[in-house]
Amino acid sequence: MISKHVSNKEGVFSRTALRLDIKNAPDDYHLVNMQVIAENVFEPLREWVGGPIKINSFYRSKELNLAIGGSAKSQHCEGRAIDIDDSFGFKSNAAMFDYIKNNLDFDQLIWEFGSEDNPDWVHVSYASPDENRKRVMQVFKIKGKTTYKLI
Repeated sequence: MISKHVSNKEGVFSRTALRLDIKNAPDDYHLVNMQVIAENVFEPLREWVGGPIKINSFYRSKELNLAIGGSAKSQHCEGRAIDIDDSFGFKSNAAMFDYIKNNLDFDQLIWEFGSEDNPDWVHVSYASPDENRKRVMQVFKIKGKTTYKLI
């Protein structure tokens, strides 16, 4: 287990990795980072939510990250970022975004696509108390191009 509510399987699961037969196995460095973000962000958030939270993406090997078109600097490749979704219906993505922003320490928090009322999912990363930038952004498409805006 990575944390009380995050299994190793959840932390590395990827349909793309399975389809393309990509090994998505974190080493000890990545696992420590995964445990740190799970304990500092995911677990406090889950307690507030009061039920399960879907993890869309957690750890990504560099090969998997390339295959999905992720950023070359993605914190997912270090085990320091989680994409979460309100699939279970306990709280909305917008509510989870606001809770993280107002109550938890983080490096980056991104409102991923969706509408002004609710993102499609929430990206949150965590480095360390000394390195966290508390950077809050929104990502959307303009004429097919992904654009980030500080909010």
